[in-house]
Amino acid sequence: MKANAAGFKQLSEQIENNINQVMIGKEQVIESLIIAMAAGGHVLIEDVPGIGKTTLVSSFARSLSLSFKRIQFTPDLMPSDVTGFNLYNQKTHEFEFQPGSVMSQIVLADEINRTSPKTQSALLEVMQEGQVTVDGTTYQVPQPFMVLATQNPVEHVGTYALPEAQLDRFMLKISLGYPSPEEEVQILRLYDEENPIERVRPVAGAQQVMWMREQARLVHCADSIKYYIARLTEGSRQHPEVKLGASPRASKMLMQAAKARALIKGRTYVRPDDVQMMATQVLAHRLNMLPESKLRHVTAESVILEVLDRTPVPES
Repeated sequence: MKANAAGFKQLSEQIENNINQVMIGKEQVIESLIIAMAAGGHVLIEDVPGIGKTTLVSSFARSLSLSFKRIQFTPDLMPSDVTGFNLYNQKTHEFEFQPGSVMSQIVLADEINRTSPKTQSALLEVMQEGQVTVDGTTYQVPQPFMVLATQNPVEHVGTYALPEAQLDRFMLKISLGYPSPEEEVQILRLYDEENPIERVRPVAGAQQVMWMREQARLVHCADSIKYYIARLTEGSRQHPEVKLGASPRASKMLMQAAKARALIKGRTYVRPDDVQMMATQVLAHRLNMLPESKLRHVTAESVILEVLDRTPVPES
């Protein structure tokens, strides 16, 4: 069966245009969110406060007719607040499961790095398996399921760095960046009278999202592209500035993201430029750099760009 690239592109453009009512000049970021959604991945959004991370996620959730929960991560948040817990019912004399905030189709983990690593780890199982286990009983989360987490840079006061295992569950890590002066003026005009997010209405639902995910799976990825992906992740592991490189899970997620990007561009097959465009967002946050690398001003992003530059590109 062949993927429906035209239908996929049309639907993705509807979602993107809907979010553009609220987000000014963030077309590339919105496209990345749609790619992750279609590829079945989760997204980590890192930037300084006030850039619009929460607004982006809220408008994205409003564009999809899916259940949505926001978890405000704070130092006193408990793992059971995220996953749920069993409560004893005195009438029935039985324990009843009280679902946590994660039992929703779209979950906003707001300021995820402001809570302790113990609570952060409550998301590990659900992000990988789509389920939570409470007192030995497993509960499936509703599908489609997606975690959109925001975090401030770890240098900020009161933040905890996410553990490597947690970072590896996020398909993409993206940043919004400051708007240009012209874009900032447009933002001021947009928010001059009312909150524009109230005008955002759903343009797709669960059925459409699951259809997009199925179409992404149907995209053809040639063996030459798969070898290219494998060489890129291997290059990250062998780089002299890297202590721990990208995992095989990263290779899988890079291929899935490249497939979704191909569909957005109207193709049913992956090209090397699909891999190249997604490589930094998929791989950089997974690299564990040597401590002295920071002193040499070497970043994970620069390592991925260097690996891309020196890895032979396949012809197809």
